[in-house]
Amino acid sequence: MAHELKIPQSGESITEVEIGEWLVQEGEFVAVDEPVVVIETDKASMELPAPVSGTLAKILVAEGDEAAVGDVIGVMEEGEAAESKGSAEAPAAAAAPAEAAAPEAAASEATDEDARVMPAARRLLDEHGLAASAVKATGPGGRLLKEDVQRHLESSSSGAAPAPAAKPAPAPAAKPAPAATGPRQEERVKLSRLRRTIATRLVEAQQNAALLTTFNEVDMSAVMALRKKYQPEFVEKYGRKVGFMSFFVKAVIEGLKEIPGLNAEIRLEDREVIYRNYYDIGIAVGGGRGLVVPVIRNAERLSFAEIEATITELAVKARDNELEPEDLEGGTFTISNGGIYGSMLSTPIVNPPQSGILGMHNIVERPVAVNGEVVIRPIMYLALSYDHRIVDGREAVTFLVRVKKAIEDPARLLLEV
Repeated sequence: MAHELKIPQSGESITEVEIGEWLVQEGEFVAVDEPVVVIETDKASMELPAPVSGTLAKILVAEGDEAAVGDVIGVMEEGEAAESKGSAEAPAAAAAPAEAAAPEAAASEATDEDARVMPAARRLLDEHGLAASAVKATGPGGRLLKEDVQRHLESSSSGAAPAPAAKPAPAPAAKPAPAATGPRQEERVKLSRLRRTIATRLVEAQQNAALLTTFNEVDMSAVMALRKKYQPEFVEKYGRKVGFMSFFVKAVIEGLKEIPGLNAEIRLEDREVIYRNYYDIGIAVGGGRGLVVPVIRNAERLSFAEIEATITELAVKARDNELEPEDLEGGTFTISNGGIYGSMLSTPIVNPPQSGILGMHNIVERPVAVNGEVVIRPIMYLALSYDHRIVDGREAVTFLVRVKKAIEDPARLLLEV
Protein backbone atom coordinates (compact mmCIF):
# COMPACT_ATOMS: atom_id res chain seq x y z
CA MET A 1 0.00 0.00 0.00
CA ALA A 2 1.30 3.45 -0.93
CA HIS A 3 1.57 6.20 1.70
CA GLU A 4 2.22 9.86 0.93
CA LEU A 5 4.86 11.90 2.76
CA LYS A 6 3.27 15.30 3.35
CA ILE A 7 4.67 18.51 4.80
CA PRO A 8 3.03 18.86 8.25
CA GLN A 9 1.71 22.05 9.81
CA SER A 10 4.70 23.56 11.64
CA GLY A 11 3.18 26.66 13.23
CA GLU A 12 0.62 29.32 12.43
CA SER A 13 3.10 31.63 10.70
CA ILE A 14 4.83 28.93 8.63
CA THR A 15 3.35 28.23 5.20
CA GLU A 16 6.45 27.12 3.27
CA VAL A 17 9.47 25.00 4.10
CA GLU A 18 12.69 24.01 2.37
CA ILE A 19 13.63 20.39 1.83
CA GLY A 20 16.93 19.64 3.53
CA GLU A 21 18.77 16.35 3.29
CA TRP A 22 16.97 13.18 2.33
CA LEU A 23 18.17 10.69 4.96
CA VAL A 24 16.74 7.77 2.96
CA GLN A 25 17.17 7.26 -0.77
CA GLU A 26 14.74 5.76 -3.27
CA GLY A 27 14.50 2.00 -2.90
CA GLU A 28 15.80 1.98 0.70
CA PHE A 29 13.84 0.48 3.57
CA VAL A 30 12.97 2.53 6.65
CA ALA A 31 11.16 1.52 9.83
CA VAL A 32 8.12 3.37 11.13
CA ASP A 33 8.90 6.65 12.94
CA GLU A 34 12.50 6.68 11.70
CA PRO A 35 13.50 10.01 10.08
CA VAL A 36 13.20 10.15 6.31
CA VAL A 37 14.00 13.77 5.42
CA VAL A 38 15.10 16.98 7.13
CA ILE A 39 12.72 19.94 6.75
CA GLU A 40 14.04 23.49 7.13
CA THR A 41 11.59 26.13 8.35
CA ASP A 42 12.10 29.80 9.19
CA LYS A 43 12.52 28.90 12.86
CA ALA A 44 14.03 25.43 13.14
CA SER A 45 15.09 22.25 11.39
CA MET A 46 13.04 19.13 11.98
CA GLU A 47 12.96 15.57 10.76
CA LEU A 48 9.91 14.07 9.05
CA PRO A 49 9.40 10.48 10.30
CA ALA A 50 8.21 7.57 8.24
CA PRO A 51 4.44 7.00 8.70
CA VAL A 52 4.85 3.24 8.14
CA SER A 53 7.57 0.64 7.77
CA GLY A 54 8.40 0.24 4.13
CA THR A 55 10.42 1.39 1.14
CA LEU A 56 10.82 4.95 -0.09
CA ALA A 57 9.42 4.42 -3.55
CA LYS A 58 9.67 7.95 -4.96
CA ILE A 59 11.18 11.32 -4.03
CA LEU A 60 8.99 14.06 -5.50
CA VAL A 61 10.77 17.19 -4.16
CA ALA A 62 14.57 17.39 -4.33
CA GLU A 63 16.95 18.72 -1.69
CA GLY A 64 17.03 22.53 -1.64
CA ASP A 65 13.59 22.94 -3.23
CA GLU A 66 10.70 24.58 -1.42
CA ALA A 67 7.31 23.08 -0.60
CA ALA A 68 4.11 24.34 0.98
CA VAL A 69 2.41 22.89 4.04
CA GLY A 70 0.35 19.91 2.90
CA ASP A 71 2.40 19.21 -0.25
CA VAL A 72 3.34 15.61 -1.03
CA ILE A 73 7.14 15.33 -1.22
CA GLY A 74 7.51 11.55 -1.44
CA VAL A 75 5.77 8.19 -1.63
CA MET A 76 6.38 5.13 0.55
CA GLU A 77 5.39 1.54 -0.14
CA GLU A 78 4.38 -0.25 3.05
CA GLY A 79 5.98 -3.64 3.69
CA GLU A 80 8.56 -5.55 5.68
CA ALA A 81 12.25 -5.14 5.00
CA ALA A 82 12.65 -8.40 3.15
CA GLU A 83 9.51 -7.86 1.07
CA SER A 84 10.50 -4.28 0.24
CA LYS A 85 13.97 -5.33 -0.76
CA GLY A 86 12.65 -8.14 -2.90
CA SER A 87 10.13 -5.96 -4.71
CA ALA A 88 12.67 -3.21 -5.28
CA GLU A 89 15.24 -5.59 -6.70
CA ALA A 90 12.82 -7.74 -8.71
CA PRO A 91 13.75 -6.17 -12.10
CA ALA A 92 17.44 -6.56 -11.36
CA ALA A 93 17.01 -10.16 -10.19
CA ALA A 94 16.51 -11.47 -13.72
CA ALA A 95 19.69 -9.81 -14.95
CA ALA A 96 21.78 -10.74 -11.91
CA PRO A 97 20.47 -13.94 -10.30
CA ALA A 98 23.75 -14.67 -8.56
CA GLU A 99 23.63 -11.31 -6.76
CA ALA A 100 20.04 -11.81 -5.65
CA ALA A 101 20.72 -15.33 -4.45
CA ALA A 102 22.92 -14.25 -1.57
CA PRO A 103 20.84 -11.85 0.57
CA GLU A 104 21.98 -13.50 3.80
CA ALA A 105 25.66 -13.03 2.97
CA ALA A 106 25.08 -9.33 2.21
CA ALA A 107 23.07 -8.88 5.39
CA SER A 108 25.74 -10.52 7.49
CA GLU A 109 28.28 -7.95 6.31
CA ALA A 110 26.14 -5.04 7.56
CA THR A 111 27.05 -3.75 11.00
CA ASP A 112 25.47 -1.44 13.55
CA GLU A 113 27.98 1.19 12.47
CA ASP A 114 26.76 1.00 8.87
CA ALA A 115 23.17 1.42 10.03
CA ARG A 116 24.04 4.75 11.62
CA VAL A 117 25.74 6.12 8.49
CA MET A 118 23.38 8.21 6.40
CA PRO A 119 23.34 7.40 2.66
CA ALA A 120 24.79 10.77 1.61
CA ALA A 121 27.57 10.38 4.15
CA ARG A 122 28.29 6.84 2.93
CA ARG A 123 28.73 8.10 -0.64
CA LEU A 124 31.25 10.73 0.51
CA LEU A 125 33.11 8.15 2.60
CA ASP A 126 33.37 5.81 -0.39
CA GLU A 127 34.49 8.61 -2.72
CA HIS A 128 37.38 9.56 -0.43
CA GLY A 129 38.22 6.09 0.86
CA LEU A 130 37.39 6.92 4.47
CA ALA A 131 36.16 4.66 7.26
CA ALA A 132 33.09 5.76 9.20
CA SER A 133 34.94 5.25 12.48
CA ALA A 134 37.44 7.97 11.49
CA VAL A 135 34.77 10.69 11.38
CA LYS A 136 33.03 12.18 14.42
CA ALA A 137 29.25 11.76 14.17
CA THR A 138 27.00 14.61 15.36
CA GLY A 139 23.62 13.56 14.00
CA PRO A 140 20.61 12.44 16.09
CA GLY A 141 21.14 9.08 17.76
CA GLY A 142 24.81 9.04 16.80
CA ARG A 143 24.10 9.15 13.05
CA LEU A 144 26.94 10.12 10.74
CA LEU A 145 25.77 12.97 8.49
CA LYS A 146 27.11 14.27 5.19
CA GLU A 147 28.10 17.50 6.98
CA ASP A 148 30.26 15.48 9.40
CA VAL A 149 32.23 13.98 6.52
CA GLN A 150 32.58 17.38 4.82
CA ARG A 151 33.94 18.96 8.02
CA HIS A 152 36.40 16.06 8.39
CA LEU A 153 37.62 16.50 4.81
CA GLU A 154 37.99 20.27 5.22
CA SER A 155 39.96 19.93 8.44
CA SER A 156 42.17 17.24 6.91
CA SER A 157 42.93 19.29 3.79
CA SER A 158 43.67 22.45 5.77
CA GLY A 159 45.75 20.68 8.41
CA ALA A 160 48.07 18.71 6.12
CA ALA A 161 49.81 20.63 3.36
CA PRO A 162 51.78 18.48 0.92
CA ALA A 163 55.53 18.54 1.48
CA PRO A 164 57.65 19.72 -1.48
CA ALA A 165 59.65 17.07 -3.28
CA ALA A 166 62.87 19.02 -2.97
CA LYS A 167 64.02 22.19 -1.31
CA PRO A 168 63.53 24.98 -3.87
CA ALA A 169 66.45 27.21 -4.73
CA PRO A 170 66.19 30.74 -3.34
CA ALA A 171 64.53 33.05 -5.82
CA PRO A 172 66.46 36.01 -7.15
CA ALA A 173 65.63 39.30 -5.47
CA ALA A 174 64.26 40.76 -8.70
CA LYS A 175 61.77 37.92 -9.26
CA PRO A 176 58.44 37.57 -7.41
CA ALA A 177 57.99 34.72 -4.93
CA PRO A 178 56.53 31.55 -6.43
CA ALA A 179 52.81 31.02 -6.05
CA ALA A 180 51.68 28.94 -3.08
CA THR A 181 51.22 25.26 -3.82
CA GLY A 182 48.73 22.86 -2.33
CA PRO A 183 44.99 22.32 -2.54
CA ARG A 184 42.92 25.44 -3.24
CA GLN A 185 39.39 24.11 -3.08
CA GLU A 186 36.12 25.98 -3.03
CA GLU A 187 32.71 24.66 -2.14
CA ARG A 188 29.39 26.27 -2.99
CA VAL A 189 26.71 25.50 -0.38
CA LYS A 190 23.20 26.88 -0.53
CA LEU A 191 22.05 28.86 2.50
CA SER A 192 19.39 26.98 4.44
CA ARG A 193 16.03 28.62 5.01
CA LEU A 194 16.82 28.89 8.73
CA ARG A 195 20.17 30.58 8.08
CA ARG A 196 18.56 33.04 5.63
CA THR A 197 15.94 33.94 8.23
CA ILE A 198 18.60 34.43 10.90
CA ALA A 199 20.58 36.72 8.60
CA THR A 200 17.50 38.78 7.72
CA ARG A 201 16.37 39.19 11.31
CA LEU A 202 19.80 40.16 12.60
CA VAL A 203 20.20 42.84 9.94
CA GLU A 204 16.67 44.11 10.59
CA ALA A 205 17.44 44.33 14.32
CA GLN A 206 20.43 46.59 13.67
CA GLN A 207 18.60 48.70 11.09
CA ASN A 208 15.30 49.16 12.95
CA ALA A 209 16.42 49.50 16.58
CA ALA A 210 18.75 51.94 18.36
CA LEU A 211 21.04 49.28 19.83
CA LEU A 212 23.50 50.08 22.59
CA THR A 213 25.57 47.82 24.87
CA THR A 214 26.67 48.39 28.46
CA PHE A 215 29.11 46.20 30.41
CA ASN A 216 29.87 45.15 33.95
CA GLU A 217 31.77 42.42 35.75
CA VAL A 218 30.54 39.99 38.37
CA ASP A 219 32.42 38.02 41.03
CA MET A 220 31.24 34.40 40.74
CA SER A 221 32.76 33.29 44.08
CA ALA A 222 29.48 33.15 46.03
CA VAL A 223 27.55 31.21 43.38
CA MET A 224 30.41 28.76 42.86
CA ALA A 225 30.69 28.16 46.62
CA LEU A 226 26.92 27.66 46.90
CA ARG A 227 26.90 25.15 44.04
CA LYS A 228 29.83 23.24 45.51
CA LYS A 229 28.20 23.05 48.95
CA TYR A 230 24.77 21.83 47.86
CA GLN A 231 25.54 20.08 44.56
CA PRO A 232 25.54 16.50 46.01
CA GLU A 233 22.17 16.99 47.73
CA PHE A 234 20.72 18.70 44.63
CA VAL A 235 21.81 15.84 42.37
CA GLU A 236 20.49 13.23 44.82
CA LYS A 237 17.07 14.91 45.01
CA TYR A 238 16.57 16.07 41.42
CA GLY A 239 18.84 13.80 39.39
CA ARG A 240 20.72 16.66 37.71
CA LYS A 241 23.33 19.27 38.55
CA VAL A 242 22.50 22.89 39.26
CA GLY A 243 24.24 25.11 36.73
CA PHE A 244 24.99 28.81 36.46
CA MET A 245 22.15 29.49 34.04
CA SER A 246 19.37 29.00 36.61
CA PHE A 247 21.00 31.63 38.85
CA PHE A 248 21.17 34.08 35.95
CA VAL A 249 17.57 33.39 34.93
CA LYS A 250 16.45 34.20 38.48
CA ALA A 251 18.69 37.28 38.64
CA VAL A 252 17.44 38.53 35.26
CA ILE A 253 13.82 38.21 36.39
CA GLU A 254 14.55 40.36 39.45
CA GLY A 255 16.22 42.92 37.19
CA LEU A 256 13.27 42.93 34.77
CA LYS A 257 10.85 43.52 37.63
CA GLU A 258 12.83 46.66 38.50
CA ILE A 259 13.30 47.80 34.87
CA PRO A 260 10.10 46.66 33.05
CA GLY A 261 11.13 48.41 29.82
CA LEU A 262 13.61 45.60 29.14
CA ASN A 263 10.71 43.13 29.26
CA ALA A 264 8.57 45.22 26.91
CA GLU A 265 8.01 45.59 23.18
CA ILE A 266 7.73 48.86 21.25
CA ARG A 267 5.15 49.07 18.44
CA LEU A 268 5.72 52.25 16.50
CA GLU A 269 2.89 51.59 14.07
CA ASP A 270 0.43 51.66 17.00
CA ARG A 271 2.44 54.27 18.93
CA GLU A 272 2.40 51.90 21.91
CA VAL A 273 4.72 50.10 24.30
CA ILE A 274 3.58 46.65 25.43
CA TYR A 275 4.70 45.98 29.00
CA ARG A 276 4.49 42.32 30.04
CA ASN A 277 3.90 41.09 33.57
CA TYR A 278 5.18 37.59 32.76
CA TYR A 279 8.73 36.48 32.01
CA ASP A 280 9.38 34.14 29.08
CA ILE A 281 13.16 33.90 29.02
CA GLY A 282 14.83 32.79 25.78
CA ILE A 283 18.10 30.85 25.97
CA ALA A 284 20.23 31.31 22.84
CA VAL A 285 21.63 28.00 21.58
CA GLY A 286 24.17 27.78 18.77
CA GLY A 287 24.36 24.70 16.56
CA GLY A 288 25.50 23.43 13.20
CA ARG A 289 22.25 24.48 11.55
CA GLY A 290 22.18 27.97 13.07
CA LEU A 291 21.25 29.99 16.12
CA VAL A 292 17.96 29.13 17.82
CA VAL A 293 16.39 30.61 20.95
CA PRO A 294 14.10 28.16 22.77
CA VAL A 295 11.98 29.79 25.46
CA ILE A 296 11.45 29.00 29.16
CA ARG A 297 7.78 29.89 29.69
CA ASN A 298 6.70 31.68 32.89
CA ALA A 299 10.20 31.39 34.32
CA GLU A 300 9.19 33.48 37.33
CA ARG A 301 7.01 30.58 38.54
CA LEU A 302 9.73 27.94 38.29
CA SER A 303 12.14 26.72 40.95
CA PHE A 304 15.87 26.29 40.34
CA ALA A 305 15.31 22.57 39.70
CA GLU A 306 12.45 23.23 37.26
CA ILE A 307 14.53 25.79 35.36
CA GLU A 308 17.44 23.33 35.11
CA ALA A 309 15.09 20.57 33.91
CA THR A 310 13.58 22.85 31.25
CA ILE A 311 16.98 24.01 30.02
CA THR A 312 18.20 20.40 29.79
CA GLU A 313 15.09 19.34 27.85
CA LEU A 314 15.39 22.23 25.38
CA ALA A 315 19.13 21.67 24.93
CA VAL A 316 18.59 18.00 24.09
CA LYS A 317 15.84 18.86 21.62
CA ALA A 318 18.06 21.49 19.99
CA ARG A 319 20.96 19.03 19.71
CA ASP A 320 18.73 16.36 18.15
CA ASN A 321 16.93 18.86 15.84
CA GLU A 322 13.64 18.10 17.55
CA LEU A 323 12.61 21.62 18.56
CA GLU A 324 9.00 22.41 17.72
CA PRO A 325 7.89 25.88 16.53
CA GLU A 326 6.11 26.46 19.84
CA ASP A 327 9.44 25.96 21.65
CA LEU A 328 10.81 29.01 19.80
CA GLU A 329 7.82 31.35 19.64
CA GLY A 330 7.52 34.40 21.88
CA GLY A 331 10.10 35.24 24.48
CA THR A 332 10.28 38.55 26.33
CA PHE A 333 14.04 38.66 27.07
CA THR A 334 17.04 36.57 25.97
CA ILE A 335 20.19 35.26 27.66
CA SER A 336 23.17 34.26 25.53
CA ASN A 337 26.07 32.33 27.09
CA GLY A 338 29.09 32.76 24.85
CA GLY A 339 31.28 31.74 27.77
CA ILE A 340 30.76 28.06 27.06
CA TYR A 341 32.74 28.62 23.83
CA GLY A 342 35.46 30.63 25.59
CA SER A 343 34.23 34.13 24.73
CA MET A 344 35.70 36.83 26.97
CA LEU A 345 33.53 39.73 25.79
CA SER A 346 30.91 40.38 23.11
CA THR A 347 28.08 42.72 22.12
CA PRO A 348 25.04 40.47 21.60
CA ILE A 349 22.32 41.57 19.16
CA VAL A 350 18.77 42.01 20.46
CA ASN A 351 16.30 39.39 19.28
CA PRO A 352 13.41 41.50 17.88
CA PRO A 353 10.80 42.45 18.91
CA GLN A 354 12.45 42.11 22.34
CA SER A 355 14.17 45.11 23.89
CA GLY A 356 17.14 43.49 25.62
CA ILE A 357 19.59 40.58 25.71
CA LEU A 358 22.15 39.63 28.38
CA GLY A 359 25.48 38.19 27.25
CA MET A 360 27.35 35.90 29.65
CA HIS A 361 31.04 35.14 29.12
CA ASN A 362 33.76 32.84 30.38
CA ILE A 363 34.88 32.83 34.00
CA VAL A 364 38.53 33.80 34.45
CA GLU A 365 40.53 34.23 37.65
CA ARG A 366 41.57 37.88 37.80
CA PRO A 367 43.24 40.12 40.42
CA VAL A 368 40.70 42.46 42.05
CA ALA A 369 40.80 44.83 45.01
CA VAL A 370 38.73 43.71 48.03
CA ASN A 371 38.85 45.72 51.26
CA GLY A 372 42.10 47.36 50.21
CA GLU A 373 43.82 44.10 49.30
CA VAL A 374 44.52 42.51 45.92
CA VAL A 375 42.97 39.05 45.74
CA ILE A 376 42.29 36.54 42.97
CA ARG A 377 38.61 36.00 42.18
CA PRO A 378 36.66 34.19 39.42
CA ILE A 379 35.30 37.05 37.32
CA MET A 380 32.75 37.02 34.50
CA TYR A 381 32.11 39.95 32.18
CA LEU A 382 28.45 40.70 31.48
CA ALA A 383 27.10 42.61 28.47
CA LEU A 384 23.60 44.03 28.15
CA SER A 385 22.48 45.09 24.67
CA TYR A 386 19.25 47.07 24.68
CA ASP A 387 16.95 49.12 22.46
CA HIS A 388 17.63 52.75 23.35
CA ARG A 389 14.25 53.77 21.92
CA ILE A 390 12.50 52.32 24.97
CA VAL A 391 15.28 51.87 27.56
CA ASP A 392 17.53 54.70 28.74
CA GLY A 393 21.17 54.26 29.68
CA ARG A 394 20.47 54.81 33.38
CA GLU A 395 17.88 52.03 33.36
CA ALA A 396 20.20 49.65 31.50
CA VAL A 397 23.01 50.20 33.98
CA THR A 398 20.58 49.79 36.90
CA PHE A 399 19.41 46.47 35.50
CA LEU A 400 22.95 45.18 35.06
CA VAL A 401 23.93 46.26 38.59
CA ARG A 402 20.81 44.48 39.90
CA VAL A 403 21.91 41.27 38.19
CA LYS A 404 25.45 41.70 39.49
CA LYS A 405 24.28 42.11 43.09
CA ALA A 406 22.01 39.08 42.89
CA ILE A 407 24.80 36.85 41.58
CA GLU A 408 27.40 38.12 44.06
CA ASP A 409 24.93 37.66 46.94
CA PRO A 410 22.55 34.79 45.96
CA ALA A 411 20.56 35.21 49.18
CA ARG A 412 18.96 38.22 47.43
CA LEU A 413 17.27 35.79 45.04
CA LEU A 414 15.56 34.07 47.96
CA LEU A 415 14.53 37.30 49.68
CA GLU A 416 13.78 39.13 46.38
CA VAL A 417 15.65 42.25 47.51
